[in-house]
Amino acid sequence: MYDWAILMEWLEFAVRWLHVIVGIAWIGSSFYFIALDLGLNRSIPGPADGEEWQVHGGGFYHIQKYLVAPERMPEDLTWFKWESYSTWLSGAALLALVYWLGAEFYLIDPQVADLAVWQAVLISGASLAVGWVIYDQLCKSPLGVHATTLMVVLFGVLVAMAWFYTQVFSGRAALLHLGAFTATIMSANVFFIIIPNQKIVVADLKAGRVPDAKYGVIAKQRSTHNNYLTLPVIFLMLSNHYPLAFATPYNWIIASLVFLMGVTIRHYFNTMHARKGQPNWTWAATAVIFLAIAWLSVAPAPVEEEAAMTRGAERFAAVESFDEIHRIVTGRCSMCHAEEPVWPGLHWAPKGVVLETPEQVAAGARGIAMQSGWSHAMPPGNLSFMTDEERAAIRAWYVAAR
Repeated sequence: MYDWAILMEWLEFAVRWLHVIVGIAWIGSSFYFIALDLGLNRSIPGPADGEEWQVHGGGFYHIQKYLVAPERMPEDLTWFKWESYSTWLSGAALLALVYWLGAEFYLIDPQVADLAVWQAVLISGASLAVGWVIYDQLCKSPLGVHATTLMVVLFGVLVAMAWFYTQVFSGRAALLHLGAFTATIMSANVFFIIIPNQKIVVADLKAGRVPDAKYGVIAKQRSTHNNYLTLPVIFLMLSNHYPLAFATPYNWIIASLVFLMGVTIRHYFNTMHARKGQPNWTWAATAVIFLAIAWLSVAPAPVEEEAAMTRGAERFAAVESFDEIHRIVTGRCSMCHAEEPVWPGLHWAPKGVVLETPEQVAAGARGIAMQSGWSHAMPPGNLSFMTDEERAAIRAWYVAAR
């Protein structure tokens, strides 16, 4: 059990690291091409739709964009797609490792919905697929030609999903799933729409046919949507580390407002890249939204979710040494991890983890074992002087229960 627990911890870390790496690659290329397209000089006569000179790393680059394609299709055409696919696949693997295999601890909150593990996992996976279908059909509907109206309707869908997730999952899982829901739409845009449309254009050119410009228009629309959705996804993926974002009755409103911040921030950069000025009002709007989020996070003050008190906690409480473990944890950890921390400067438990009652300690077994048993991450700097013998007792307790 010891080896398996450590292996899973490192596997989760490795997949998370991979997800961040490929995510950076996807976001970087996406932001670059949007900025490039908006900044092209289209006043230069010639067959190209626009061009731009750039300097980077000691070299100069002359870039030209063709609205459909050049007269001759180059053989060494570079496709930008694997960044997107790798990001989604690694994200899906991480979702399964953390929230599906750890459903009793991280996904299910009996106080919200008393789901069986299989039910929670089914809702989790199905909601991602359904989200893409709804989004895709809206884009292909008559609304698709009205960009602003479509965006408003899509925002409504995201708000509805934010509320839905908070009605079935723990707050932590709800915000994470809203991010996964949005990221699935973004990656599916690349896989089902953008790349296939580009392949149709390339095939027509190679066959000597004139490509239909509609394929480029559709791909551009989906790419623009991805551009505005990127920043909210990053926020939602980071939110699981911050109870102020997820451990509040207003978490679904907070998640919804995050999408508006994504719009205001991207509008500033997109406008600037298009050489249409610098709409500084967007930063004021972003600050106002952020302050509203901060206010919502403490109205009322954050409390520890009851998600930890799940069916899986019973086996940790049943171990013969549990009374000793409860004494160790309350003695070494609860000065910070309490409903009302006594450690100077702390107003609520770090990460929203409260470890006072036997039920809370049993429910937090995995985190306690990883943070204080097999590693010395907690207490930070060993400020409460946890001994090696106590850490060994925590490890033995966790292994015995598993």
